[in-house]
Amino acid sequence: MRRRIPIGIGLLVVGAAWYAFRPERLIINRYVDEPLDAATVDDHQAELVGRGLVPPPVFVALRAGRFRSGAHETEGVATVHDLGDGRRVLRLTAFRTSNGPDVHVYLVAAPVVRDDESVKRADVVDLGALKGNIGDQNYEVPERVDLSRYQSVSIWCKRFGVGFGSASLRKS
Repeated sequence: MRRRIPIGIGLLVVGAAWYAFRPERLIINRYVDEPLDAATVDDHQAELVGRGLVPPPVFVALRAGRFRSGAHETEGVATVHDLGDGRRVLRLTAFRTSNGPDVHVYLVAAPVVRDDESVKRADVVDLGALKGNIGDQNYEVPERVDLSRYQSVSIWCKRFGVGFGSASLRKS
């Protein structure tokens, strides 16, 4: 009986450490290949475009920037597109970073993200969990977000409070 208690405690510690750090994510990549039009057109409109009955929608790039690495090597381009109907999408293209636990895409109220502290001190808009650590992906930008104020993107690990990488969004 005395041996079971330390073994049980040891298993709990190992399980808690595994959950916190998720070490398998260091070697397992999540790939995404999301087209821009998938975020913007419904099935009916896609059918009309496919049959040549209506022209494809035109997307206007409002702001864009290249990622630079933070705590993890990060590369690719972040672009905010106006979809023409009042909606905007942040699109990550040629994107690649490390996988990790609880990684999110933030718009940051700062022209440049210099370090983790600049994200922690700034207002942020959480666009959601990172869909994949490799590939093209879209995140809807809420209508209330003023792009003249939120001028950077951060790939942010909420669990450990570190930025994997960031991009300053410049007018296109």
